[in-house]
Amino acid sequence: MANASYGQFCPVAMAAEILCTRWTIVLVRELAAGSTRFNDLRRGVPRMSPALLSQRLKDLEAAGIVSRAPVARESGVFDYRLTRAGLELAPVVEAFGVWGKRWIDGDLSLERLDVQLLMWDMRRGLVLDPMPDRKVIVQFRYAELPADRRSWWLVVEPGEETQLCSVDPGAEVDLYVSADLKTMTAIWMGYDTLAEAALERRLLLTGDDALSKSIESWLGLSPFAKTKPVAA
Repeated sequence: MANASYGQFCPVAMAAEILCTRWTIVLVRELAAGSTRFNDLRRGVPRMSPALLSQRLKDLEAAGIVSRAPVARESGVFDYRLTRAGLELAPVVEAFGVWGKRWIDGDLSLERLDVQLLMWDMRRGLVLDPMPDRKVIVQFRYAELPADRRSWWLVVEPGEETQLCSVDPGAEVDLYVSADLKTMTAIWMGYDTLAEAALERRLLLTGDDALSKSIESWLGLSPFAKTKPVAA
């Protein structure tokens, strides 16, 4: 980062030297959302190479924005967490997102589809309280995608972290959700609704009737879904 200096004393320029390198703000977004392990961070930034992710974490640690601590009884595994300085960036990152949702054409966003990122975000966006007090498996299927990226499973168990699987977990599925990736992304981002997609048969729900009827209560949406775009 030192080689990218703007040569200005202005605090905006000083902050930009740290935060405006490629992927840095997106990585801070993922840390602010709660990911702490290297592999979890990779799932939140799936197009970022492991080598660059490692370098950016080192840069953020050197800048005092991230702290790194070894995980007990897991050799070579570290927890990465935002420091006090890093936590102060959370509203900055949120403001980036709000601005982007308001001012960037939604059609442009929906040209940049990424099933892995969508499912990872949906995993942590689930609202668990409305779900049954038992193990629940929801399978999402995107028929137009290649076979190895077509099916995804969310495994929800009381008292456990929700798991995202791209390989069949080998247990009975409670609810099947079928849609094309653009439709599901539009729903997640607040450009479309579950009700409209279901009515127009762009979204199909098969399986547990109670889960199907309550999907609007437990399928959390993007933190920016309620931000309304500025009219053109």
